[in-house]
Amino acid sequence: MDRSTKKIYQENFAELSAAMRPEEAAIEADRCLYCYDAPCISACPTHIDIPRFIKQIASDNLKGSAKTILEANALGHSCARACPVEVLCEGACVYHDWQEKPIQIARLQRRATDWLHEEGISPFKPGPANGLRIAVVGAGPAGLACALYLRRLGYAVSLFEKRKLAGGLNTYGIAEYKMTQKISLDEIKRIFALGIDVNMGKEIGKDVGTEQLLRDFSAVFIGIGLGETHLLGIPGEDLRGVWDALSFIRYVKDRNLKPLGKSKATVVIGAGNTSIDAVTQSKRTGAAKVIMAYRRGPGEMGAYPFEYKLAQTDGAEFLWNSAPIRVLGKESVEGIEFLKTKLKGNSLSGIPNSKFIVKCDRVIKAVGQTKHFGLAKAFGLKLSA
Repeated sequence: MDRSTKKIYQENFAELSAAMRPEEAAIEADRCLYCYDAPCISACPTHIDIPRFIKQIASDNLKGSAKTILEANALGHSCARACPVEVLCEGACVYHDWQEKPIQIARLQRRATDWLHEEGISPFKPGPANGLRIAVVGAGPAGLACALYLRRLGYAVSLFEKRKLAGGLNTYGIAEYKMTQKISLDEIKRIFALGIDVNMGKEIGKDVGTEQLLRDFSAVFIGIGLGETHLLGIPGEDLRGVWDALSFIRYVKDRNLKPLGKSKATVVIGAGNTSIDAVTQSKRTGAAKVIMAYRRGPGEMGAYPFEYKLAQTDGAEFLWNSAPIRVLGKESVEGIEFLKTKLKGNSLSGIPNSKFIVKCDRVIKAVGQTKHFGLAKAFGLKLSA
């Protein structure tokens, strides 16, 4: 990494939330009411016993706290940084009922799992071998969690991943200021240490056949996640300077900014959380001007309010009710043409004679992802959609 790139990361990609000091964690843990029917547990997608792990922190049992977390969530180390806790566990905290600050659950979770990693402790061991072999296809969050729990139950697990690094979105797709790539890779090392047979750079259907997996293993788990970013389906989409959001974010995660070039004006299409990540990282990697454009209004935006606020704080501009109809340029992006829209009920329509052009040199598409139907069908699975 050259000196200028290093400076960009040092100045613009500091973590949003700092680690808790031991005394700070102890004080915060003592605030918890340890609710009997805790709403924070119900609000957690993995149903971590949050009052229990906080109580364990309060009693200085960090190993026990981390184990409580990881029993429910194999990727609890990453989730302490990446989860949208404002709308999950912390959003459900009973302190909101008294207009008081909720318990800082994510930072407490990070305190416990950080300690575990710093000490080099593994809270789990492989279970007694049961003689069965399982193939796990895809080393993203689902595949990693599956592999961990299977090893704890005594299964022999072989993991297959087409990329050179495991982790999926945790490694390649989460904004760098939320979680560095190193955090994901450290977590993966702990999982692999349970004795998982890891096969990186192996694409199923190309390097390894589906028939071979079905023949050699007792079962196959398919955890391949979503596919590529949807196409906009407009002229000029293939011009140089048009990026899909996940590829753009992946270069930022790899700290390889040279292929991205320098931008005077970037337009991000879409208004979900990935759009916000593309917006903020465009600003933080040097784009002079960044505009987020969405065909609907702010009330229909998919991004969480706190993510939207972050983009505003970073100086992004916003175009509402504007649908892209054409990317302009000869060989590379020179601008993008929009049509103003209006929403009547659930019906969105274009407004006649309302076209306008925004000059830019980079367009980032963040309009959702396709589904991997091909591999599922190759395994003979019947799909409902």
